[in-house]
Amino acid sequence: MLFMNPRNRQPPPSPEPVRRIEAGPWAIELLPGCAYATRYVATQSAIGFAFDSQRGLHAIGSDRVQPFEATPNGLAFVPAECDVFSESPRGGEYLRVVRTDGVALPGQHAFNNRIDSQAITLALRMRSALLRATPEDDWEAWTLGLAERVKDHKTLSAYPHGALTGRRMRLLDEFIDAGLDRPLGVKEMSGLLSLSEGYFMRAFKQATGQSPHSYLIDRRLAKARALMRDAAARLTDIAHTCGFNSQAHMTTLFKQRLGVSPAQLRGYSKP
Repeated sequence: MLFMNPRNRQPPPSPEPVRRIEAGPWAIELLPGCAYATRYVATQSAIGFAFDSQRGLHAIGSDRVQPFEATPNGLAFVPAECDVFSESPRGGEYLRVVRTDGVALPGQHAFNNRIDSQAITLALRMRSALLRATPEDDWEAWTLGLAERVKDHKTLSAYPHGALTGRRMRLLDEFIDAGLDRPLGVKEMSGLLSLSEGYFMRAFKQATGQSPHSYLIDRRLAKARALMRDAAARLTDIAHTCGFNSQAHMTTLFKQRLGVSPAQLRGYSKP
């Protein structure tokens, strides 16, 4: 048996950089999917949007640390002066929006995992603009639109009744991640959870705001982006590892979902 000299091991590729833009009184950040641990008292209220599933520990406005599960496409809000502790061994891509001029955002109560179709549309537009690394004229309109979505704290959403539970979502994520190099579909995903295909599709849409097929594409793209941080990895190999039919197929979906090609994203991500 051969043993690798630890000194010869290549360090894991670093995550994508934090992307940040300031537009008028707004600061907008796109945080990459990676492990994190943070504790702070919020000086300004902040809006968050989780593009991926995230799991870890947190205490929001409380001394009690407890497990959390962030829903993909979940909207979040942290009011000013709220004590925040959060850590995750893997994290997930996350959009953070803060108003920097001292004007308070609407809302007084912290929440997360709210599924809001208008917030999803706005967050996807903002991510695409940040990934392209080009200025956009609509930043203030987008951020004001997102701020409107946090007004009514009474409509908090955890997982809706009858929808996918956090445990089931975790099992599904593990199943998808382990099988991204092969064809997957609603039949396999619903079978894992012992649900009928029709019920599964309705429950999944209710819990995440998107279809199972769309979510599967997002998982494939997220893995491809992680593998692309290795400069030596060929895009053709990455495409097949992540379950795309070809590099061209992967490129098409990158452009459709993220607004950039894999080659462009690699270029924008160079330090």
